[in-house]
Amino acid sequence: MNSPSHHAYNFNAGPAAIPLPVLEKAQNEFINFQESGMSVMELSHRSDLYETIHNNAIQRLKTLYNIPDNYTILFLQGGASTQFATIPMNFLPADKKAGYVLTGSWAEKALKETAPFGEAYELASSKEDTYSYIPELPAFEQFQNDAYVHLTSNNTIFGTQWQTFPETKNVPLIADMSSDIMSRTIDVSNFDFIYAGAQKNLGPSGVTTVIVKNDLLENNNTNIPTMFDYRTHADKNSLFNTPPTFSIYILGEVLNWIEDEGGLDAIAARNEQKAQLIYDTIDHSKGFYKGHAASESRSLMNITFNLPSKALEQAFLTEAKDNGFVGLNGHRSIGGCRASCYNAVPVDTCIALRDFMKSFQDKHS
Repeated sequence: MNSPSHHAYNFNAGPAAIPLPVLEKAQNEFINFQESGMSVMELSHRSDLYETIHNNAIQRLKTLYNIPDNYTILFLQGGASTQFATIPMNFLPADKKAGYVLTGSWAEKALKETAPFGEAYELASSKEDTYSYIPELPAFEQFQNDAYVHLTSNNTIFGTQWQTFPETKNVPLIADMSSDIMSRTIDVSNFDFIYAGAQKNLGPSGVTTVIVKNDLLENNNTNIPTMFDYRTHADKNSLFNTPPTFSIYILGEVLNWIEDEGGLDAIAARNEQKAQLIYDTIDHSKGFYKGHAASESRSLMNITFNLPSKALEQAFLTEAKDNGFVGLNGHRSIGGCRASCYNAVPVDTCIALRDFMKSFQDKHS
């Protein structure tokens, strides 16, 4: 069950797998991009050649997500975690509060980062059950006067995912989609602000994608430091300062790969197939493998599970590593095991994991 010589069975939670065709194209263009005599990393971000890369990435994102014209796409630095503070800095006025839906550690961190800028509170939570399910929002009357509602669409640590998104009516809905962006079709018009670090489904670390409704930008706070004001970057097409050019180049090629693969419907169907291979193995293991997430909240991106003992979990992880599997350790905060099946993880890699899980169970039962 050894992995292919050119590639590991990569289940890393992030930075994560990048499509092999994208890596191969980048390798071919690395030293001399389009006969420029330079690498993409050497191009001026003010050059026509780089602006074409930049604008093509924006257009591919618009096309794949069918993003309405009244939205702006930004490519920012600092990771999704920087947005935890930048969002309230821009959108939380002194006379309002913001409601946060807690579904795991990242949502907790987002809520914590609002403290220097205004009032925020826990709108709904599944913390009492170790974040094993996605909670329902309370009645609209409870948050109808809020500045915004914030949620995390997929939780990488606990392996849960919103299956459908809540209706917040006239209250802006903000979503951290770092770990499941571009994994399925969504209606962007249901959101006012979407943000995502690229390093799970969109490409390498170093760039954060933001999709923001123009109405929200027009009504944000004033007296914000220039670099933390979203309008700064919207006005300059994310070229106010030097952007992470190589990361944006790879992001654009990943989006092109999604198009070549048949678009988001095809990607979503494949993601369901991959996840089902592993969930079926868990469900039919007679308790040898135990999934963390409630069945109705299961993530297609991050499959979390435990074995009957910590000793068996360690043996599982050791044998998996010996067989070419990478990244199956659970998050350091909770332990256990986790298989991250992002877009670029091939079906064959998930089949290999299924077969390994079955053989390990047979050996240790």
